[in-house]
Amino acid sequence: LKFYSEEGNWDLVGNNTPIFFLRDPILFPSFIHTQKRNPATHLADPSMFWDFIGLRPETTHQVSFLFSDRGTPDGYRHMNGYGSHTFKNVNDKGSACYVKYHLKSDQGICNLGAAEAGRLASEDPDYATRDLYNSIADGEFPSWTVYLQVMTYEEAAKARFNPFDLTKVWPHRDYPLHEIGRVVLDRNPENYFAEVEQLAFAPSHLIPGIEPSPDKMLQARLFSYPDTHRHRLGSNYQNIPVNAPLNAKVNNYQRDGTMMTTANGGGAPNYFPNSFNGPITSPVGTWHSDSVTGDVVRIETGDEDNFSQCGEFFRNVLDEGGRERLTDNIASHISAAPPFVRERAIANFSAADVKYGRMIREKVAAILRKPKPVSEGKVVASLSPPRVVPAAGACPYGFSSKL
Repeated sequence: LKFYSEEGNWDLVGNNTPIFFLRDPILFPSFIHTQKRNPATHLADPSMFWDFIGLRPETTHQVSFLFSDRGTPDGYRHMNGYGSHTFKNVNDKGSACYVKYHLKSDQGICNLGAAEAGRLASEDPDYATRDLYNSIADGEFPSWTVYLQVMTYEEAAKARFNPFDLTKVWPHRDYPLHEIGRVVLDRNPENYFAEVEQLAFAPSHLIPGIEPSPDKMLQARLFSYPDTHRHRLGSNYQNIPVNAPLNAKVNNYQRDGTMMTTANGGGAPNYFPNSFNGPITSPVGTWHSDSVTGDVVRIETGDEDNFSQCGEFFRNVLDEGGRERLTDNIASHISAAPPFVRERAIANFSAADVKYGRMIREKVAAILRKPKPVSEGKVVASLSPPRVVPAAGACPYGFSSKL
């Protein structure tokens, strides 16, 4: 979401799940690589995905969300939104607290089964976009009620889990939701390219009163998103109308570069400080300060509590039908991975809940016992023009393939 406030633009760049796969941003590029194609075969490769998942047990919680019903929402209107990260909110008296943002669908949650999701992906990939566009066009404006979870500094210091760990939720019984507003989508874009394709969201687009927390994944995203936008849209991507502030005037020393769409500062000085009435630092933009002590050192965090919240999700959030569908989905996908990769990943699910791992293992075994379907013979047209094809490895002209 991009909010065009009187103090500049604020981007809430989140997800439709409250958590993520990783807590350490140095692993994020590698995780993305597992979603790419095998470098030799150029095929989607379950082995790459499950190899990484098994070796990084902190992924277990988000993988469980991904393969549950929540992983295939029935369009955009029927999913929740989450800021996911922990943020720091500062009031007008300079007092700070930590928060998480939740956007709950007022249309209600509705998900697709695996078979229907697969059918739509192949037969109607525009389903979700059409559903959202038509809903707005018909005046049935979708909305989301916005909530905050709040954690004081004192509560953060005593929390039984790391409140800045993106692989974990804040339990609602300890940190209840506070309603703060509502988001309504009441207009479709007039031009998709201008208003959607050129949009640039970044967690570093902040306004006074909303600041980053020590969440390491958030700290990395503050840098990575603007880098991507400069590559995709040019160094002046924030001058593009859909990205420029609507209700605040920008005063800076940014000059030149690709896609400069403004007067480029005219003849005013392009350095600071200067003696010619150039813009100066505004005290309104002063950030909240924290005192820190300790050693600065890189620590491997993969062995922090990776399973207790995932077990809670499996046992107490999902009903029996949800647990069956979750394990069906995982078994179907993981069965294509090599046995040693498969077993390592299933061990992580077992660590979250013994029944969870057992259900996956039993369903994988059943899949592997099934005989592979015999494909019907292809009907291939005769060669045209008719010709004799030499045996494999033979050259009809006498040339050798040996170097």
